[in-house]
This record gives sequence, structure tokens and C-alpha cells, in this order.
Amino acid sequence: MAQPSAGQTPFDTLTEALGGLLVGHCLTSVTNFKVADALGDTPRTAVELAADTGVNPDALRRMLRLLAAHGVFASSGDHFAHTGASQLLRADHPYSMRDFVAIYGTPTAAEHLGYFDYALQTGMPTPSKTGLDGFFALVHADPAFGQFFNRAMTAKARLQIASVTAAYDFSASRAIADIGGGLGHLLQAVLATVPAAVGVLFDLPPVIEHAQAVASDQVSLQAGDFFTDPLPAADTYLIMDVIHDWPDDQTVALLSAVRKAAPPQARLLVIENIIADIPGPDWSKIMDVMMLWIVGGRQRTRDEHGQLLNKAGFRLDRVVPTMSDVSILEATPA
Repeated sequence: MAQPSAGQTPFDTLTEALGGLLVGHCLTSVTNFKVADALGDTPRTAVELAADTGVNPDALRRMLRLLAAHGVFASSGDHFAHTGASQLLRADHPYSMRDFVAIYGTPTAAEHLGYFDYALQTGMPTPSKTGLDGFFALVHADPAFGQFFNRAMTAKARLQIASVTAAYDFSASRAIADIGGGLGHLLQAVLATVPAAVGVLFDLPPVIEHAQAVASDQVSLQAGDFFTDPLPAADTYLIMDVIHDWPDDQTVALLSAVRKAAPPQARLLVIENIIADIPGPDWSKIMDVMMLWIVGGRQRTRDEHGQLLNKAGFRLDRVVPTMSDVSILEATPA
């Protein structure tokens, strides 16, 4: 059981946890108004920042003070400056997380956060509360939100992709299939490290339609449903941030489809945020509840990943950590 910090009372523990809700709202609000971009590289006052962003200066000062207390921004007197965390909110940062943070402040996210009790009561994602067949039906029903969601996922993936290519040696790969690979950002980054290899981007027809610019002599596109359609043959399979969308039975079905297509010497790389085997706070545990809330999926421990891989005919050989929140679970046909 996690122990409170020295001198922390039960009241402190409770209010700190509850206060995280408002810290998150402050974070999304200052992100929506592009405060980090207005701040730049020189410390500025809330009055100066408010004039450039169109917000109330007193409200901004108080929100920045709270965020600075949590390490997002720094404060000195009446001036605020960037930290490494707030730099990630800038649009010009190479690993900008601005869109990923901002999506949690959209009206759609706010509406579904209001249905959180429904997720606890039923174990179902909140889009089901509104009569939709899951989160992706919501994305398709609201094209503007869907575009925002795609930008948010691209933002989230920037640092993850860089961390994957830095942590894993792809030099032996010659044919790489990215299953559920979206617009192909991961596949392109991996292929850049192995110019002799070719790749196949596999995703649903509407996604592939939007990924046409990725097609080249090195990258081919294949539209299909990974639950029902044959998957391409390859010596290396990539599945990043996909299986956490699904419950166990559908995850096994997806992994089994990969096993059916995979040659005997193929490698499967499942790239996911793994639930940490520690009692204290961790982003993986927040992500797990987020997946419950949004899509009805889940994050998993290393052992849980290994069990699902075994059921699908794979053996988990090793887990490669990266500098981001994801790890690489390397598996081979059993």
C-alpha cells in the first residue's frame, strides 16, 4: 500500500487527489489559450501574457501559480517562466503535446467526463451512455472532434515514436507491417532507420484513404479490418497503442490474426504503456482508467500481456523500456 509523504495527513492525501481535477482543468485551459506560446523564452508577468492571449490577468496568474506548484511553469515574484514540462505545450516544440493536452478541455471530453459514474456502475465506456457503439462511433459522428482526436494522437505519438526508434534495433528487418498504424508516422520513422526495408501500413479503409501521401516505393498501403481480413506477411510486425483499445477476447483475436499471417521467424513488437508493478502513483494507472472511460479497453501488466500473447500462439521474449511512457514487448511465434 502506498504510504503518504512524511508529515502528510489523511486530509492532505484526500485533497491532493481531489485537487488533481482542477490542476488538469487549469492545464487544458492555459493550453487552449496558447499561453505557453505567448510566454516564449523570456519570463513574463500574467498581465503581459493575458494581454497577448485574451484572458483575464488575475485568473491567469492564479492558474499559473497552481501549475507552477506542480512543476508546469516556474514562478519568481510576479513573473512566470518555462519548465521542461511547459515547453511541451508550445506549438514549435519538436515533441509538442499541445493538442494531446487540449483535447481534454473540449466540450466533448467535458460531456463524457460528466458520465464517469456510468463507467464505474457498468464497466462500459461513456459513449455507450449516449447510445453510441463505442468511442470510435463518436469520432465518426463528430468529424470536427475526430480531426482534433487525430491531431491529439499524433502529438502523443511524437515522443513515443522517437523513443521506440532510439531503443530498438530494427537493422535485421526487411519487411515491416504496421497493424492499425494510422497515418503511418511510426512506420515511416522505423523505415528511416532501415532504408533497405519495405513496409506495409494496414488500417481501416477510411484511415488508409487519408494516408495516401505516405505511399511510396518503400511503403505500400493495405486497407482492411484486422479482426476479419487477412493481414500482410512480414518479418517484423508493429502494433502500437492498439491493443489497449480492446478487451481481452478481442485482443487475443487480433494477436491471433497476426500469428496466422506471421512467418515462423517473424517478430511481433507490441508497443504499449505497461502498468507499473509499484504501489504508488504512475501514469500507467491513469491511462488504464482513461481507457475504461473512453473506449472500454485497458492497460495491462507485463504478465497480462504475456498471457494474452501465449493464448494467441506467441512467446513473450523480452520487454524493452524506452525514454517515453511506452515499452516494447518483443514476441516470437511459440
